Amino acid sequence: MNHLMRIFTRFVSGGLIAVALAGCSGKNETPLYVESNRKGGEAEAPVKDVPTDILSTQKAFSNVSKKVTPSVVNISTVSRKKIIQPFFEANPFFEDFFGAPQTRRDKSLGSGFLISKDGYIVTNDHVVRDAESIQVKLSNDKVYDAKVIGGDQKTDIAVIKINAADLPTAVLGDSDKLEVGQWAIAIGNPFGLDRTMTVGVISATGRSNVGIETYENFIQTDASINPGNSGGPLLNVYGEVVGINTAIVAAGQGIGFAIPVNMAKPIFSQLIQKGSVSRGYMGVTIQPVTEELAQSFGLKQAKGALVNDVIKGGPADKAGIRQGDVITALNGIEVKDPSQLQRLVAEAGIGKMAKATIFRDGKSLELSMTLANADSAPKQRQRPERGGGQHEGEADLLGLLIENSGQGDGVVVVEAVRGGIAAEAGIKSGDVIVSINRKKTATKAEYARVIQQAVRGGNLTILVRRGDTSIYFALRLK
Repeated sequence: MNHLMRIFTRFVSGGLIAVALAGCSGKNETPLYVESNRKGGEAEAPVKDVPTDILSTQKAFSNVSKKVTPSVVNISTVSRKKIIQPFFEANPFFEDFFGAPQTRRDKSLGSGFLISKDGYIVTNDHVVRDAESIQVKLSNDKVYDAKVIGGDQKTDIAVIKINAADLPTAVLGDSDKLEVGQWAIAIGNPFGLDRTMTVGVISATGRSNVGIETYENFIQTDASINPGNSGGPLLNVYGEVVGINTAIVAAGQGIGFAIPVNMAKPIFSQLIQKGSVSRGYMGVTIQPVTEELAQSFGLKQAKGALVNDVIKGGPADKAGIRQGDVITALNGIEVKDPSQLQRLVAEAGIGKMAKATIFRDGKSLELSMTLANADSAPKQRQRPERGGGQHEGEADLLGLLIENSGQGDGVVVVEAVRGGIAAEAGIKSGDVIVSINRKKTATKAEYARVIQQAVRGGNLTILVRRGDTSIYFALRLK
């Protein structure tokens, strides 16, 4: 009986389900979802009138992706790195006894873009540096082995090549015309996600002193740049390459940096032509102009590059540039700081005539020079060690104890008293004071004479030799 009841129950339940399903197919059917009439459904889109400028912008981004993505490549590398064993590192005998050090295979991902139909690819130097093998994947999923043509660590630019033909190439734009607020589009391979496109704006241009590379002139953007984007293109709305995505600020959101394409072009051109990069050389050492130094030298603004040493026989020396000159412009381009001057000289070209605008004794002068090859620049000279001789007496009004150097080129700081004016400014024990307010202090007597002439409440500009580097300090007498 119970068995018959179970059969009846299943029959009734099945019948009810069938009736329910049959009811769903009737005219009073309740749809499971609402579909837009733009896809063949019956419902209208929630927003009927989308502004035409938004639709145009959306279309522009889609067009950039379609046109440029084929020229963007994914780069994967394999390198072998030594596993450091601290004990063996300090005891090479044990390393020799137990065999060669262990290594591990590191895999990394990056991006790049094709600049020629026959397979030249621009990327970041750090993407391919020390790689044992490099593979490039194109947008059609074809994979090629690549070789490094050349790399420049100072700008983080490299060129690699694959053996292929009739490849789609990127179009290079003009990064000098970029303005803050313009659209910025990044395409790359972040975290291995093929050809990801992100959109933002140009946040700033001319970023330097970031501490990433030797020569910096970065474009800053908030278009998302992540690990794997390195070496990929930064584009404008025309699909032109305006930068090479290089770095991110790990602790920040929406702060990425790209190398301007105008700065990159002469670099990768040289890499393709000869596998290395040569730069212009001026023959000076320079330092920033602080507010205190600007006041001391009579400058209205704390801008430019202060020459703290001139290399004898170099282009600057031959042109008449002197220690203490402030270089305010090069070839008509204003110099804001030493890093910008360094970059301008490097980019100006070997053997080219350069015009430097300098500020000297309250006047602006223009001097011409022929830039030399930085590869032929003399090495920094080694200066003799200064002995810490005996000394007597109390510190002077600068808070210094000094003695003759024995070389006739300045006085040695034996001690910089903590809390003294000089110590607070940054002068240290062992520094050699060469001049004060452009008056030589070759001996203790000359030093004492200049200090006695100094007026309380006035400024002192002190030139110090520290090792093989010259540095200016600005002090205010109390």
